[in-house]
Amino acid sequence: MADINRQWLLRARPSGQLRQDDFEYREAPRPTEPLAPGEMRIKNVVFLCAPTMRNWMDPPGNSLYPSVPLGQPVMAPAVGRVVESNNPDFAPGDRVFALSSWQDYATLGGSTVRQPTKLTDGISFIDAMGRYGLNPITAYFGLLDVGAAKAGETLVVSGAAGSTGSTAAQIGKIKGMRVIGIAGGADKCAWLKNDCGLDGVIDYKSEDVAARLAALCPKGIDVFYDNVGGDILQAAVNNMAPFGRIVLCGQISAYDSDQQPEGPRNMMRLIYGSIRMQGFLCGSYAARFGEAVGDLKAWHAAGRIAYREDLHRGFENLPAAFRTLFTGGNQGTLLVAIDDSASDTH
Repeated sequence: MADINRQWLLRARPSGQLRQDDFEYREAPRPTEPLAPGEMRIKNVVFLCAPTMRNWMDPPGNSLYPSVPLGQPVMAPAVGRVVESNNPDFAPGDRVFALSSWQDYATLGGSTVRQPTKLTDGISFIDAMGRYGLNPITAYFGLLDVGAAKAGETLVVSGAAGSTGSTAAQIGKIKGMRVIGIAGGADKCAWLKNDCGLDGVIDYKSEDVAARLAALCPKGIDVFYDNVGGDILQAAVNNMAPFGRIVLCGQISAYDSDQQPEGPRNMMRLIYGSIRMQGFLCGSYAARFGEAVGDLKAWHAAGRIAYREDLHRGFENLPAAFRTLFTGGNQGTLLVAIDDSASDTH
């Protein structure tokens, strides 16, 4: 197996709901070509399955990142270990986070979209990709910097049972906010209420979201952290408080369809309410990731954040695991470990 590079390729641009046939498994020789200056080769250990990866599979033009070329390994966030390096900042054995791809070995650096970063010692590959990874860091900066969260305000989070949403909601509680979560299904709503300590929950599968927002937020929403878009975003816009802030983190309601997500239909509501709506990317805060990880570690150690992880094992399971993001079949941060060293901390 050491001489084989397993790969999952993007066989076809998805049309509507993802299918297993959109991906193709291939075994290639382990790469041995010389590294250009600045490049390194890593062995991937754990992949994060993130909803935004679905955008990277669309034709060019829908994402900041380049679209995955047909017939090439699927681009994905990963943690791994450097096995070869022609980069003075990295040495063989270093553990790194990288925007990698669905294969055992990936060549990174040089002209890649995002430069790899070293992992902190004492944190396992799994935790570096999970409880202290991109999703909670995104929640941290989205709520605190973009949302400018303040004690005593009302925060509403859509997709609140997901990895990013649940962290944003609980950081809101830590910061003294009143927090309402929107999620799909009785089990997810019960977890948000009982384990995460939210002040209220709305089950979009069985309740009228707009009516429930009006009832639970009679003075309006101060901060809306949106992971969903579509009709739920519209319902929140209609119930924002004056000088409210809308944090645009994701649009998962439209990722797995052929339709572009709709924006709010009453923009005058934003004008009259002096409401700010802002999108953001986690990578813009890369220089401050250490700050976020430090706070997250302290909150976890104090038992102030409930965390769920959906860990799959086996390279062969990557496409099937990823598809559960769009069917509601996953519970928590969705990770796929492809190497036995996933629990290593050094």
